Amino acid sequence: MIARLLSSNPGALFLSVSATTRRPRPGEVDGRDYRFVSDERFRKLIDDGGLLEWAEVFGHLYGTPAEPVVRARAEGKDVVLEIDVQGARQVRAASPDAFLLFLAPPDRSRMREVLRRRLETRGTEHEEEIVRRLAEADREIAEAEGLQDETVVNDDLERATTQVAAILKERRGRD
Repeated sequence: MIARLLSSNPGALFLSVSATTRRPRPGEVDGRDYRFVSDERFRKLIDDGGLLEWAEVFGHLYGTPAEPVVRARAEGKDVVLEIDVQGARQVRAASPDAFLLFLAPPDRSRMREVLRRRLETRGTEHEEEIVRRLAEADREIAEAEGLQDETVVNDDLERATTQVAAILKERRGRD
């Protein structure tokens, strides 16, 4: 979805690439999928105030480097962050005017089935880890209620992308 949004709004959107301390998975590229950094480098970013938000998730640190976001905003771009509920809470606290959009699964009961299948296909987690991730997904969906400004149900990629694009266009017209 994000690739479609970026290509349909050239120059208007900036995708922030999160930093993480976990190792790259097969096929992931540093700077495209994540900025893969050491624990030491990540902790220095925290200490220096270089992250908009950060959290420890499943034993690894994840966060949004502030400098590229600040630069993109100064250029008049809307910034897209792919973050979890913990990050959204931090962004909301730091920037109350931030617009938070939640991409919701079409059906919570099917969401667990689909997420389980994706995790099993990826082959990087053991059964205990899969169970923990499923429980965390349930918690995050429940916690997201009321935090977001808008929700888009991601049941059809084309429809959801069109809906998100329309919301962003409307928001740009208001700002």
